[in-house]
Formats: sequence, C-alpha cells, structure tokens
Amino acid sequence: MSLEEFLSEWNNVSPFVHVQTSGSTGAPKLMQVEKQRMLNSARITCDFLGLQPGNTALLCMSLDYIAGKMMVVRALERHLKLMTIAPSGHPLSGLMEDIDFAAMVPMQVYNSLQVPEERERLMQIRHLIIGGGAIDDALADQLKDFPNAVWSTYGMTETLSHIALRRLNGPEASLWYTPFPSVSLSLSPDSCLVIDAPEVCPERLVTNDIAELSPDYRFRILGRKDNIICSGGIKIQAEELERQLRSLLHLPFIITKCPDEKFGEIVVLLTEGSTDEARQFCERILPKFYQPRVYLHVSHIPLTATGKPARHEAEQLVSELVQCHNQ
Repeated sequence: MSLEEFLSEWNNVSPFVHVQTSGSTGAPKLMQVEKQRMLNSARITCDFLGLQPGNTALLCMSLDYIAGKMMVVRALERHLKLMTIAPSGHPLSGLMEDIDFAAMVPMQVYNSLQVPEERERLMQIRHLIIGGGAIDDALADQLKDFPNAVWSTYGMTETLSHIALRRLNGPEASLWYTPFPSVSLSLSPDSCLVIDAPEVCPERLVTNDIAELSPDYRFRILGRKDNIICSGGIKIQAEELERQLRSLLHLPFIITKCPDEKFGEIVVLLTEGSTDEARQFCERILPKFYQPRVYLHVSHIPLTATGKPARHEAEQLVSELVQCHNQ
C-alpha cells in the first residue's frame, strides 16, 4: 500500500480502516480497526515520548501493517513532519535530514549499525523505537551507549501497535516493559499476559505471551504459550533456547518442534549454517533434556513479511524434512 492509498482510506467517510496481521503464529488475517482508537494510540505514544508539532518522523516501514500505518497516524495526530522512504534493510542510507522520531525493525537497526555513516545517523535519532521482532543481547549491547533514547516496544496489531516500552540504553535501561498509564495488566491462570487497554482495544485481550509481572506492574515476556515444547514431561520455551544460543550461532536459526512417539514432542533446530557446529554449541551450553534431538540445514529460515520467525511454517517444514529423511 502506498502513502496516498492509506491517506485516501483514512480520509474517507468510514470510521474504520483495514489492517493486516503479521502472520508470525499463523496465517495473516485482515482486521477492521477504528480510526479513533488509532488516534488514541498515536496520542498516547506521542505524549509518552514528548513529541511536539513540527518534530520530524521517519516512515521507513511497510504501510501494509499496523507499524507503518501508525507512524502516519502519529504524524497526523501530533502534526509531525513526516519523511517517507521506501522500506528497505538500510533505511538511513543517503538520508541527511535530522530525525526526531523513527520506528524500525531489528534487522534495519542491525544493518544500519554495520555502516559507519548510517550508524552515526542512527545515533542522532532523538527517539528510536524498535519492534516487530526480538532484540538479542548482542544488538542491545551495541545500543546501550547511544546518546539519545532507544526503546523496545511491546504490542500487536490488536492493540494498534505498542502498549508498553522499555529503554535499551542509558541509566533507565531495563529488561522490563513499562505499560502506558491507560493500560492495566494481569496474568491468566496459565501465566499469559492479559491486557486491558480500553482506549485502543475495545475488549480485554488475553495474549499467548507468557509473562512475569513485577510488583509495580511492569512486565517481561518469557515466550509464547504456543511455542512451548512438551518433551518427555519437560516444558521447554523455544524463545528461551534461542536467546541462549543467539550469541554463539551467527547464521540464522530457529528452534521448533516435531511430534515424537516416545517423548510426545522433541526439540528441532533449523539452521542456515553448519548442523555440526550447532550441535557442538548446544551440547556444550544446554542441559541434556533441553538439547535439540534433530538438527536440520535449510537454505532460508522461514520468516513472515515483517521479518518475524514464521513458527507455523517452520513446523511444517520440519515435518516435511523429517518425512523425507525417514523414507
């Protein structure tokens, strides 16, 4: 979708716009969301960050998804000067203007850090929010000394982008997300995060994100409920294994699972790199019961259109590869 197409939909008589989910845990779906709630979300974010009319905002994400649409709505709500560039892995390449506010996915930030000129421009962004995927320890470490505010976001299409932020740099850096003042949080009986955000979401939202709440109602995410692998009676969180391995495995990989007659489910590691190297690292740092039982090389790790791990597609790919191997 182009900016002109989105603005045309935004300015029509309908109180709704259509938004597509990312498809990180299943097939993407089309949602109808209220324009007023999008404006509410934009106002809350702009207030939290202290953005003022006339500040510059960079749109470098696809307008097919909520993250891109909300950058436009924030510019409309707060009268920001919106700078638009085509989505790419190097959004700051050739960009010379000063930027007060930008939203990027981790891949864009990682790529920008590799080019000295782009890294310098990244450092000058007054408020940089990063969402749409996990921020690993290595990436966070490169951002910790940035002079301006860098934030990790928590949210989803259903909450019209983020409902909480956590600082990645400076004395306020934390592993815990701070929800916006209008957001109330609780945990379901199975420890999944429950969100009450009436200004942006008309109903209470029970997520699939397993979380921990602090006494002051900040929170951290441990992983997704549907990414738990139940192997021989042991519950293994796929994201936690990935976090432990990310600093060691430098080529893309993903932890997934497949059915097993003896254990119920077993841990599988898909990698674009060497399976022998991956096995050596896993056997060295992971407890025995957490180690993958199958290692598979693939040419490309399945990703969604927004760059998130495509978990469902990965499971299907493993099923096909295991079947071929056993024939």
